[in-house]
Amino acid sequence: MLQDRVPEAVERLLTSRLCNHSAIALAELTHLFGRLDPGDVRSEAVLEEISGVISDMPNHRLGAPSVNALGEAGILAGLAARLAHVEAGREQALLNDAILYLQAVENGQIVLTRNIREFDWFDQLLPCDRVLFYSKI
Repeated sequence: MLQDRVPEAVERLLTSRLCNHSAIALAELTHLFGRLDPGDVRSEAVLEEISGVISDMPNHRLGAPSVNALGEAGILAGLAARLAHVEAGREQALLNDAILYLQAVENGQIVLTRNIREFDWFDQLLPCDRVLFYSKI
């Protein structure tokens, strides 16, 4: 949504449903506050937009993964990395996504993502029907 490339059907879905957020997604967003170059003229606008997204997350809809989800995510991400020959440098992103997947499984929630490649690997290795895919416009 930040890139304004979400299909209209997905926007309607998001406005008509309760949305939960993961502390993992929060960490990925806040990482940019340290990562982006403050000297780059584009950084201020990006960080302002991210601040708005974060402030729109109600505290009661923000959850953290359990210790069990964290532990199992390491195994799931490792399996996916090995079986799919994931390129070096993608391990942390793959682990974060595995945590998101298992947090959703534990809580009976659905992950809405356009990241078909990695979440499809997880759903094949641990089929739980907890992912809803969409493609960007």
